[in-house]
Amino acid sequence: MRRERALTANRDWGGADIPFAAGDTPTEQQETSFLQSTPALIRSLGQNYLNRRYTILFYALVFTLVTSPVVATLGLSGDVIESFLAASLLAALMPLRQGKARRLLLAFMILLWLARPLTALLGHPTLSQVTLTAWTLIGLVAAVAALRFAMGGKRVDAEHLFAALSAYLLAGLYFGLLFWAVEQIHPGSLVATNFSRTGAIYYSFVTLATIGYGDIVPRTDVARGIAILEGVGGQLFLAVLVARLLSLYTVTPRE
Repeated sequence: MRRERALTANRDWGGADIPFAAGDTPTEQQETSFLQSTPALIRSLGQNYLNRRYTILFYALVFTLVTSPVVATLGLSGDVIESFLAASLLAALMPLRQGKARRLLLAFMILLWLARPLTALLGHPTLSQVTLTAWTLIGLVAAVAALRFAMGGKRVDAEHLFAALSAYLLAGLYFGLLFWAVEQIHPGSLVATNFSRTGAIYYSFVTLATIGYGDIVPRTDVARGIAILEGVGGQLFLAVLVARLLSLYTVTPRE
């Protein structure tokens, strides 16, 4: 009976393969209201987005990585980079399933996004950096969610691969913002000739890949702890994910 209701829900949503967790299956009244109030074109775009969410997120993150040094070179405000990151984070948190926890997290992230420039405008820089720290923690939660999706696949396909790549890029970007926030809250936490947002993101990916050029050095225990966490996490990510993908590939029957 429960399986029949799930299949009916999928058909009513236009045939898109949108899974719902237990207790999250929409009622018939909600489905009817959605179908009647949403234009067909927007509904089709929404279904395509849900099916290719991590593919879109990956390219959004790559675009952010490419444009960040360009924005810094042109001398534009660092808020532009943060806006790109916020847009990527919205794409990461856009709920695949209409769960209450995801909606609350999405609303909380938007609230922090608005609170950051508002607190800076009102002359509370420390509070602004605290909101940025909370924002980066949500970004890391999104990275964990993408990794769980990639690890939970039953077969190797493009969407699960893009989810794994997105998790890696999310970790690098938002650990970078976390380093930037730590430096702003406690100056001298990281020593560099010119430490900027772009420099923090650069240092984050250097740490994540355990390259260690030595041009940026953490000086406080907090900064060193974050660097250790990111470096170890990057190595575990590669080891565990590669093992998981290989195991899925070996057990997936060839068509």
